[in-house]
Amino acid sequence: MPHDIVNGHIGHNHSHDHLHSHMQPEDEAADIQVLATQFIDGFVQAADKTAYLRLAGVPFERPGSAGAKALKLVDVSLTTEWQVGTASPSFGSRELSYLPFPGEMVSERTNMALVYVSMDEKSLLDIRDFLAHKTKEHHE
Repeated sequence: MPHDIVNGHIGHNHSHDHLHSHMQPEDEAADIQVLATQFIDGFVQAADKTAYLRLAGVPFERPGSAGAKALKLVDVSLTTEWQVGTASPSFGSRELSYLPFPGEMVSERTNMALVYVSMDEKSLLDIRDFLAHKTKEHHE
């Protein structure tokens, strides 16, 4: 087992299976984005898309705003976006600091939403939110 020397003392370097629970929010978001990309790739390639969703544990019914299981999964929406720059708050100003990307830095990403409907409402569940919830369930 590897040892760490801290303040002149030798200790064991322990690995933990629950590292995700100690991740920084930006690391968790990056981890979920990787899972989402793989999930979307698998869905696109799946011969039986309904079976793929069932195997992944995607609910085909969800509670509506009234609380009852009124919403039914009817569509899976894929959208492609290209990030062509970044914008963030400027220090000490209400203006955004904007940085357009040069062509080679432009990145493409595909997002997925699960579309649920009832007679009274429509709800979209972003696949990243679904995966984040599933990941937290797995680590609890």
